[in-house]
Amino acid sequence: MEELKELEEVQNVMLMMPPIDSSTPDSKRFLANFILFMTQPCGELDINQKCRLISHNIPKISSAFLEEALCQLCDKGNMDSLSNHCDDDKSLRTDSEDVAMVTLDSMQRANSTLEDFCRSYFMFHEMDANSAECIFKYLPLLSFTESYIYQLDTINEKLVQFPTGGTPDLAFRKLAVLLEGYGIFTDRIRNELECGEEYWALERKLCCALTRKQEIQVEDVMKAIHLKSFDYRVLNLLLYQLNGKEVNETHMEFLSVSEFLVEISDDLFDYEDDVLENSFNILRMFVRIYGASSAPTLLAKSITEAEEKYSYLLSTLDPQLALRYKRRCEEATKEGGKVVGPPLGTWSIPPIIEDEDLYRYEISNTRPLGTS
Repeated sequence: MEELKELEEVQNVMLMMPPIDSSTPDSKRFLANFILFMTQPCGELDINQKCRLISHNIPKISSAFLEEALCQLCDKGNMDSLSNHCDDDKSLRTDSEDVAMVTLDSMQRANSTLEDFCRSYFMFHEMDANSAECIFKYLPLLSFTESYIYQLDTINEKLVQFPTGGTPDLAFRKLAVLLEGYGIFTDRIRNELECGEEYWALERKLCCALTRKQEIQVEDVMKAIHLKSFDYRVLNLLLYQLNGKEVNETHMEFLSVSEFLVEISDDLFDYEDDVLENSFNILRMFVRIYGASSAPTLLAKSITEAEEKYSYLLSTLDPQLALRYKRRCEEATKEGGKVVGPPLGTWSIPPIIEDEDLYRYEISNTRPLGTS
């Protein structure tokens, strides 16, 4: 979590920076890291004194000196010594940094997902989403888990220009420790959390490639869209554990296809916003891979294949359960929110944005000042 906070700080500094001579992402990131370094406390030195020191002494530091210093610092003993010397604020840390924590903002952002999950997935556990007793029985743990995921997702959204950086392998370590403490952390839940980390890595990779006009593989795109609903699967698996029941594989398979169609539906609805924010969106990716004229047709083909599988798997459910789920789909469609399952009616693919840079420029110049 600490590594993610540091990367978020770098991203925020980069957004505030004025134009620089070298506008490559690596150059901006280096300068952002340097600015953050300059703001760190160091004895009684103030910013002006630090700037004078840098201005006076930087000409004396050659690239040859830095290369020699790097070779020596790569020795583990020296690195450990340097780390201990520079980490002067360890005494200010608290034990809470080793505990999984979430912010109020993350909880608020996770709220709509939790509501949808209760209304759409409780029925698969013979639980009544209209019963306060059913909801509040497991709400604290489900809410904490989803909020923790949203917290990491928010940070990842700010790191899309760093395809190899961002979420570390241990992003979910503290959450895993918490769930293990309750005796409900299974290998399958661990695998789904790993799917989440893989999705975020793919999101960064694909969005970065899109902005840099680099090649995109359709296999990566399809894998990402399938991984994207990992949080729903984590919550669903937690419910099985909390209820002390075996996972129903028929239900899981059906819901995975439903989740796939939901993600596509959401991407079509959010297409323009995702272009503006450089977020992962399957239509954006198809346009880059196949071109503006072919992308809608090929995406429609993927939707049709998934709908056929969805219809078949729906027929394998208990008739009463299938009926309840279809009614839930109808409710969600009328509400205009996150649709559960394939939309009821005709799919609508929005107008294609061929030149995303031009689109972002035009939008930024037509919006009133003070709006985002």
